[in-house]
Amino acid sequence: MRLPPRTADALLAGLVLLLVTVWTLISGWHAHESAPRAALGWALVLVGCGALALRRRWPVAVAVVTLLACVAYYPNSAQDGPLMIAFALALYTTAAEGRFAAAVALAAVTLLAVGLGEARQAPGHRQIDGTALAMLAGWLISLVAIGRAQRTRTAYLHEVEQRALAAEREQEARARQSATEERLRIARELHDVLGHTVSLINVQSGAALHRLAKRPDPEAALVTATEALTAVRTTSKDALRELRATLGVLRGADEAAPTAPPASGLALLGDLVARARAAGLDVRTRVTGTPVPLPPPVDLAAYRIVQESLTNVTRHSAGASVTVSLDWEPAGTVRLRIADGVGPSDPTAAGTATGSGAPGSNGSGSGDSWSDGSGSGAIGSAGIGNGTIGSAGTGSREIGSAGAGSGGTGIRGMAERARALGGTLTAGPADGGGFVVEARLPTTPIPQEGTSA
Repeated sequence: MRLPPRTADALLAGLVLLLVTVWTLISGWHAHESAPRAALGWALVLVGCGALALRRRWPVAVAVVTLLACVAYYPNSAQDGPLMIAFALALYTTAAEGRFAAAVALAAVTLLAVGLGEARQAPGHRQIDGTALAMLAGWLISLVAIGRAQRTRTAYLHEVEQRALAAEREQEARARQSATEERLRIARELHDVLGHTVSLINVQSGAALHRLAKRPDPEAALVTATEALTAVRTTSKDALRELRATLGVLRGADEAAPTAPPASGLALLGDLVARARAAGLDVRTRVTGTPVPLPPPVDLAAYRIVQESLTNVTRHSAGASVTVSLDWEPAGTVRLRIADGVGPSDPTAAGTATGSGAPGSNGSGSGDSWSDGSGSGAIGSAGIGNGTIGSAGTGSREIGSAGAGSGGTGIRGMAERARALGGTLTAGPADGGGFVVEARLPTTPIPQEGTSA
């Protein structure tokens, strides 16, 4: 356990005082001097050694005090103890604390004072010859140099420590960013899978209820219910498969980077189109160019873009027909274009008739089938309420509805997928009506900084 700096300095001052006292008593055992001179000598020893307790707090002042104590001690005391040790430690501390110029000045003053003092002595009374003076100079220079080296080493260790702390903070920040990006990726996957599936199940069950209301015959009702339940079972089974594949990535603790679940990709585009057709959409596909194998992230992104576009058409578009185009371009990109059909020519006027009942009746109320009014039904109301497929009113929607609204998280999610792979995505109303989503993805992903695939 490291002692606090002040405690360590006080302990060092006590040890130096003990050493100087014992050495002085042993070396001056036979020395005789008057009591006042002895008292003055011991007082100077106490001052010089005691000042070391403040050596790191005021290094220059402590060095000056110890030097003055030595200047007064040696000419006046007959004991001739090693008080110079206190000055040596103070000089070293001055250099080690970064006061290099002050340390050099104190060493130079000490050497000049000793040299001038010896030069004024008579030839037979000198205590330090030229060799001893040169050794003293080397001793002082060594103290300053060692202190300077210790200062450099301390600064280097501090810098290394700060770099280590900065690297640790950066690593933690990256880990948090990676965790956030992974959460967003999983949330986007769940949004696409669940949003698409729940929308299809909602449409299929709503259509079945509408047909059951029109066909009271038990046998016909049984056939309708069987078809609807079969479609719902198939859709939910596919959803469970994709959810297992998506959540299974979370179990891979050693996985280097997120990869596409093997159960999703353009190879399953036919199944996706079949489910959309079962929900009542008229989906046409068109493929041009020569297909090439896609990396898993690009394959998954292309599949999800088509899936989200069909989901938005199922939920909100005024058209019941969709064209999915897949163009393999020679420039190393694949172009996706999902365009829904054109709805009523005057969407804002649709649904203004009154009445209630089956599709085509005039009435007021709210419902889910495409009708002139807002009657109760299965698929898409044309009134002012919130519809499913083909609502032309002012309800909320993401893509293709004719009323007021703003894009939701679906378009943003598709755009994020495209940007993360170095591609582009645009979405907006078509010139002849309807809504178009168009994306270009590179066949080799180009990850962008600050995004996740």
